[in-house]
Amino acid sequence: MGRQWIAEQWGGPDTWRFAETEAPEPGTGEVTIRVRAAGVNPADYKHVASPRPGLELPVPIGYEVAGVIAAIGPDTEIASGGGAEGDEVLAFRIQGGYATEVTVPAKDVFAKPPRLSDEEAANLLLVGTTAAQMLEVTRAAAGETILVHGASGAVGVSILQQAAELDVRVIGTASEQSFARVRRFGGLPVAYGPGLAERVREAAQGPIAAALDTVGTDEAVDVSLELVPDRDRIVTIVAAQRAEREGFHAVFGAQPESAAFRDAARARLIALAGSGRLQVPVAKTYPLADAPEALRFLAEGHPGGKIALLP
Repeated sequence: MGRQWIAEQWGGPDTWRFAETEAPEPGTGEVTIRVRAAGVNPADYKHVASPRPGLELPVPIGYEVAGVIAAIGPDTEIASGGGAEGDEVLAFRIQGGYATEVTVPAKDVFAKPPRLSDEEAANLLLVGTTAAQMLEVTRAAAGETILVHGASGAVGVSILQQAAELDVRVIGTASEQSFARVRRFGGLPVAYGPGLAERVREAAQGPIAAALDTVGTDEAVDVSLELVPDRDRIVTIVAAQRAEREGFHAVFGAQPESAAFRDAARARLIALAGSGRLQVPVAKTYPLADAPEALRFLAEGHPGGKIALLP
């Protein structure tokens, strides 16, 4: 018998149940994964904090995992081709990844690059596809300078690395204690707080082509609007109300166009990570049974990297 975290009512992680479950046998087009690591993301708890259209209780928690194939359905191949019992894989976007075993659509399962640890692989794609879409929406292009709010966070670090692949220069806001992290991944750090717009101008020594907001503060939005003349080149993943009011982009994984883009981006990002050109810093691991504690640590902010749950 396996275990899985399930939200049976709307609310925070302390209301979830660590239930005894058994993953169903995979049918055609399905794979059962024995989970070695589950990725931890703010979306895991935000999406069940209150009722959401189209989402019904109970909700198994967790969108991405790494592990090994325990069983594969008849006439089934995983997304990257092939697939057999014992193969190391990662999966995203799935439901119910906070588990010891999970049966998921094979179209969401990919071979794990040997270079990646289970903890890294389990945390690659939610932030990676989010970062990729933000760069795509703002049309960031070689030779340009862009502004990234929250550059030392998980999405910010992925943006920094993917921007470098595009030969895009990044100025990234961060706290001073996180400057080294921004520099490590190719960004030019500036401290947020009063006077931010002037510090960005001084660092840029030229136009800011686009702004990508991962923090959602009024400061981040106000500075983006002040420095980027084309609102079609501003995007947020947090400040949806400001985006609607001010006429710039807000992207979320639940949007159909976002889901389609992120699904299409997975193979490319896995290849980048497999070649060592896209890193996934992992700050801490927790036993699967301690998922609420891991999410409390994440919610405190500035974890310094990704978090993985280990069954």
